[in-house]
Amino acid sequence: MPNTIIIGSGSYIPTRVIGSDYFLNSEFLTDDGEKIDKPNDEIISKFVEITEIETRRYIDEDMINSDMGYEASKIAIADANIDQEEIDYIIYASNFGDINHGGYVNFMPSMSAKLKNKLGIKNRKCINYDMIFGCPGWVEALILADNLIKAKVARTILVVGSETLSRTTDPYDRNKMIFADGAGAVIAQATEKENVGIITHNTLCDNGPELQYLDSTPSLNKNLERERLYISMKGRKIYEYALKNVPIAIKETIDDAKLSLIDIDKILIHQANAKMDYAMIDRLHKLYDIKDYDHSIAPMTIQKFGNSSVATIPTMFDMIIKGNMEGHTFSDDTHILMASVGAGMNINAIIYKFP
Repeated sequence: MPNTIIIGSGSYIPTRVIGSDYFLNSEFLTDDGEKIDKPNDEIISKFVEITEIETRRYIDEDMINSDMGYEASKIAIADANIDQEEIDYIIYASNFGDINHGGYVNFMPSMSAKLKNKLGIKNRKCINYDMIFGCPGWVEALILADNLIKAKVARTILVVGSETLSRTTDPYDRNKMIFADGAGAVIAQATEKENVGIITHNTLCDNGPELQYLDSTPSLNKNLERERLYISMKGRKIYEYALKNVPIAIKETIDDAKLSLIDIDKILIHQANAKMDYAMIDRLHKLYDIKDYDHSIAPMTIQKFGNSSVATIPTMFDMIIKGNMEGHTFSDDTHILMASVGAGMNINAIIYKFP
């Protein structure tokens, strides 16, 4: 049975840097539609204290999601040094497609089909496939790629995660300050080498009441049209769910690989908000009775880039492997873990070993 290794990566980080001042003139409302009785600078300061998000990146006005996916993908293809006509599958993770300035969500044709077109791939047997799976979408796309490769259905797969959350946030919701835009991509390929690449993976889907934790709903401003939907989240519910379930799911994945936490060199966890990420990593260590640990095991990009959903992990992977994230490197013959949690609610994790 072949194994799945990553032979190339790319990312696109939008050039528009959005700082806290951008939100000073916002009108923030409560969940009941009432004006929050606090000055905006105080609301923003508290937000930064909890999330640590100082800046985030927004896509240029003349670009759309698939443009970012294209930019990240062409870098990944060049990095892998392959002929793009050899790609068997394109798996594109996104939750809102090519959303425009009016909030229209466009998934037809599919994002992966649009990307194939933009790349100019002529191979009719290159299959395009979209993954809609919440923030864990890119990790799940990589899991699907691994399954296809191990089943010998495909040999070379382009796996993309790209999102433009800035175009689906409610202007009256303070949670809009969390979200950002970006894209990341990798080339996954079959290898006959043993005990390398994706060693194991794990996915959990809780789709009962958890379905409402992250949703698309009308604006908090009751005077706006009710047909237009925006991303909406119950922050406390998500925090409690993630803290209870993600560390256990990660440990199960490590156990399945017959490893321990001390065997993991880096944990690339979805950049949701800093407080939640720190808490999940801390609780994971407690499951192994580890009180003191090197916090650099879990790199963080959210302070500068915000939460770009499916793009956070592949962007981080690309930055580290290319030496663009100070203080962080990957080494041969070491294990890393990639894990995410998001709308559904869905959780997934991958153990990956560098050749």
